[in-house]
This record gives sequence, structure tokens and C-alpha cells, in this order.
Amino acid sequence: MPILKKEDDLFPVDLFENEALLSDESKTWWCVYTMSRREKELMRRLVKLEVPHYGPVIPKRYRSPNGRLRTSWIPLFPNYIFMLGDESSRLAALTTNCISKCNKVEESEELVETLKKIKSIIDTGVPLTPEGRLEPGNQVRVKSGVFAGYEGTVIRREGKTRFSLTVQYLNQGVSVEMDEGLLEVI
Repeated sequence: MPILKKEDDLFPVDLFENEALLSDESKTWWCVYTMSRREKELMRRLVKLEVPHYGPVIPKRYRSPNGRLRTSWIPLFPNYIFMLGDESSRLAALTTNCISKCNKVEESEELVETLKKIKSIIDTGVPLTPEGRLEPGNQVRVKSGVFAGYEGTVIRREGKTRFSLTVQYLNQGVSVEMDEGLLEVI
């Protein structure tokens, strides 16, 4: 049973389907580095300010000392939120006192495509492992299944093959266990 219910990590909920918003040239993607453990608070405040954003969260399951199974919702990328807005949106976000620094994303199309894929992986509900500084490996494409067409890197963890999708801007990513038969080297 979750300690707290999952809060929305995407605003508006159709952000990645809203072509008018994504193609608005007056808006820029920002990679926001938050103060320690303030990601969810920042997202709540950005919703009130009506600033589009995405801060992916994933479930973390563990046993409490008395043996109960607990679920917490933790940020996939600790301290990072991706925000879409103009200069006034950025300044409004800075007034929340949750932000340490705010960097403009130069390769916004690549970022949006990667964030869309990460959201779709999270939405499937498969167990995910956050990956920090990723190791070099073979570049692969998924041939079939739910993730068909996705491109990423093969990594090995505990003797198992994992497909890793990287947010190049952060040099961090997410991985999912995958059968090697579904992968083809690019």
C-alpha cells in the first residue's frame, strides 16, 4: 500500500501530445536543478503557476521494519525537472524558492523524444532501474514488443541484459530488463 498516492508528474497531462504547445517558438525547454528533495514541491507550484513541466517519478517498493510492503513515489532523476516556458515562466518558477539553477536545453527535439519514450516506459508498469553515469555499450534497437523501434544501449547488471535509454543532457537514464532476442545492433 502506498504511503502517499502518486501525484501528477506531467502538466498538462497531454503535454507530449499537444503539438501547438510543443511547436510554440516562444517557449523553450529548461532543465531545472532543484534544491535537495524539492522536486515534488516544485511540480505542485508549477501546476499552480500553469507552467508546463515533466518530472518523471517511479514507484519504489520496500518492506517496513514491521514487514509491511510499502510503496513510495521517487523521482527518476533526483533534483531534475524539465520545464517548458518563456522567460516569464522561468522567472515565475524561480520565485518558488525550490530551484538551484535553470539551464536552457539546446537540443529540445531530442529531449522531447527521449522524455516521451521514458514516459511510455514508465506507463507500462514494468520494473525500472534508474541509471546514473552509464557505461559504454552496444547501441541497439528493439525489434519487437512494447518498445519496438526504441534505440538505446545494452548494459549488464547482475548477469542480466538491460536496455538503457539515456537523457543525453543529464548523462543519466533508465533501464529495463529485456530478452537479448528482442534487440538488434545498430
